[in-house]
Amino acid sequence: MVDVIAELGDRLVRYCRIDTQSDPDSKTTPSTEKQYELLRLLERELTEMGAADVTLLPYGTLVATIPTTVETNAPTIAFCAHVDTTPQFIGRGVKPIIHRAWDGSDIVLPDNPTQVLSARELPYLASRIGHDIVTASGTTLLGADDKTGVAILMTMARHLLANPSLPHGTIRLCFTPDEEIGRGVHPELPKALGAAFAYTLDGGERGELVCETFSADLAKIEIEGVSIHPGWAKGKLVNALHLMARIIDILPQATDTPEVSDGRRGFWHVVSAGGSAARSRPAPTRTPARIPAWRGARARGSGGPPEDRPTIAAGPTAAGPWRAANTTASCPAC
Repeated sequence: MVDVIAELGDRLVRYCRIDTQSDPDSKTTPSTEKQYELLRLLERELTEMGAADVTLLPYGTLVATIPTTVETNAPTIAFCAHVDTTPQFIGRGVKPIIHRAWDGSDIVLPDNPTQVLSARELPYLASRIGHDIVTASGTTLLGADDKTGVAILMTMARHLLANPSLPHGTIRLCFTPDEEIGRGVHPELPKALGAAFAYTLDGGERGELVCETFSADLAKIEIEGVSIHPGWAKGKLVNALHLMARIIDILPQATDTPEVSDGRRGFWHVVSAGGSAARSRPAPTRTPARIPAWRGARARGSGGPPEDRPTIAAGPTAAGPWRAANTTASCPAC
C-alpha cells in the first residue's frame, strides 16, 4: 500500500520546484508561459493514473474526471486548486526542505540564516510539533499556496483511481492559472467543469470549510510631478512622492484596512508603491512616480460605495499641477 503522507510530501516538493509565478502586467491567458510546465506535468500524471476526460482547456485550465463507482444518481462535485504562485516575491530556484518529525526548535533557513521560523512567534506552527514541516531555503517563496492544494488533489486522485471499491459519485478535478492576480476563473469554466458543487483547496485549517469570500477591485495609479532643479524650484516643483504619500494618507486607515477590519467589512489595501520625486534637470520635465496602488476589497453591503474611489484618487488635486493617469480596475482581484 502506498504511504499517502509520503506521496503527498513528494508531490509537494516536486511541484514547488517548478516556477509558476503569474504576471499581473501580462495580457495573455495564462499570464506566463511557465505555468504550462506544471499544467502539462499534471496532465501527464493524471493520464498515467487512469483519470478520464483529461483536458487542458484553451485558457490554461486543466480538468479531469474520476468516474463514479456507484450506481446511484449522486451529484457531480469538483475540487479545485491553482498552479500559479504570487508575483510579489522570488519564485524561481525554489529549494524545498522537509524538516522531518520537527521537534519544536527554531527552524533556520540555510540560504538566509536571518530567516527563522519560531514556535514562540507562530502559534499555529507550535501546534505542529512532531509533524513534518516543509519550508523554502530562505531566499524564495515556497509556493505552498497553492501547490499544497495541487498535491492533495493529485494524491486523492491516484488513491481513488487505484481503489475503485471506494464508493463515490463523479468527481471533477480543476487546476487553474492566474489566481494570484485575480484571473483564475475563466467565464467559460463553470460550464466546462459541469459540477453541481465545487470546493477549492487553498489555505485554511484541516476541517475548515469556507462558504463565502470577497471580491475586489484593483486600481493602478500613476502620478506625474514637475521636475526642476531644487535651487530654483519654488512655485514650480511638484514632488510626485509627496502626492503619493498624501493619497495613501487619505485612505481610512483606522477603520478600513486589512489589519483593523474583519467579517464582511470591506477594506483598502496598498500593495506596493514606488517611484522618484523627479530627476534634477536644467529645465522642467515630467517624471512619473508609479503607484501600483491599492486593492480595495468590498463585500456586498459593506465598505465604501464605488463613488468613493475617484474622490479618494482626486483628493490632493489642490497641491499643484499634477495629474493621475492610467487608473484601472479589475474585478475580482482575488
